[in-house]
Amino acid sequence: MRKRIFGIIETSEENDKISSIYDAVMLLAIIISIVPLAFKKSFAIFQYTDIVTTVLFIVDYVLRLITADYKLKDHSAISFVKYPFTPWAIIDLVSILPTISAINSGFKLFRLFRIFRTFRVFRVFKAFRYSKSITIIAKVINNSKEALLAVCTLAIGYILVSALVIFSVEGDSFNSFFDAVYWATVSLTTVGYGDIYPVTTAGRVITMISSMFGIAVVALPAGIITARYLEALTEEKNNKANNTNP
Repeated sequence: MRKRIFGIIETSEENDKISSIYDAVMLLAIIISIVPLAFKKSFAIFQYTDIVTTVLFIVDYVLRLITADYKLKDHSAISFVKYPFTPWAIIDLVSILPTISAINSGFKLFRLFRIFRTFRVFRVFKAFRYSKSITIIAKVINNSKEALLAVCTLAIGYILVSALVIFSVEGDSFNSFFDAVYWATVSLTTVGYGDIYPVTTAGRVITMISSMFGIAVVALPAGIITARYLEALTEEKNNKANNTNP
């Protein structure tokens, strides 16, 4: 029974309709639960939808807790103790906490829990669990972490070097080294807000070089992720073909 529950609540397989329906319901609940974030005023319907979606989240949390040994692949009592401290379990718990303030607004003690309403945004991250595309992207990023880390290190190094150079050349245009770092980051990403900019010829030359280098640095992560994503899609298609044609 617990094994079947685990199969339903995890990312659905192509031939498991119940699991697919469960994922669709949870995605819909997540979307409905974060709709109030787009409004400054609170409407009565939001209170009811918040309670309903939170009940679904609580049920989902309990189901995942009682099947923690299958998730952690450790069929012992320790897995049930370890699961609440896993990243996904923490996100699930934090997404439930905002509704605590709705229990009784008359008690001052419960008013303290209103701070948890700011955690409602964490419900967005719950959607990652129920989307196959997002799951694939997460795996791609995880498999490409060494290459992405190298690019990130290169970008940070270049930002700091550019900031030092421009801060030395354009001392009058930057009030602090942080302003220079901010300018270097904006230039590297080729955004260019225009709130801080060099006025000397040397500073403008440095800006042009930084912007051109930034195009290459920004394109590297996109190229890495795209290539790995296509590989993951091809691998998934091959696996499906092998499963359908034994």
